[in-house]
Amino acid sequence: MQQYGEMRLVSLFLLSLPFSCADETISGYADPKATYRLQELSGEIFAARATISFPEEGQVKGNAPCNTWSAQQSAPYPWIEISQIQVTRRACTALADEQRFFDALQKVTLAEVQGELLILSNDTGAMMVFARDP
Repeated sequence: MQQYGEMRLVSLFLLSLPFSCADETISGYADPKATYRLQELSGEIFAARATISFPEEGQVKGNAPCNTWSAQQSAPYPWIEISQIQVTRRACTALADEQRFFDALQKVTLAEVQGELLILSNDTGAMMVFARDP
C-alpha cells in the first residue's frame, strides 16, 4: 500500500510540472499554420501590410510592404532573436515602411503569444503588435 502512495505522489508531482513542448522557440508556441499581420509599431498604427509566421522550428518568414522575407530564429521562448534575414529585392512606394519594419524586427528580443495576438518587444520600449491574419 505504501508503494501505491509513493507512485501516486510521483504522478502528482509530474502532473504539476509546467507543460513543455519539443520546440522551445516561438515556433513551438505560435500556431505554425498562422500568419500574423503587423497592426502597431511602437504604439503607432502600421498601415502598410507586413506579416510574420513561424512554419518550422528555427524558421521565420513573411511579407514586408514590398518584399517577401525569411530568417532564422533559435532563442528559447519567450526570447526571440531574428537573424540572417533574406529579402527579395523589389522596389515599391512603401520602401520607407519596409525599412521601419525590418529595423524594428532586428531589435526585438521578447515574444509573447496571447491567443490571436503576437507581441514582439524589447526592454527599451520597442513593440510590434501582430494580429492573426484570417
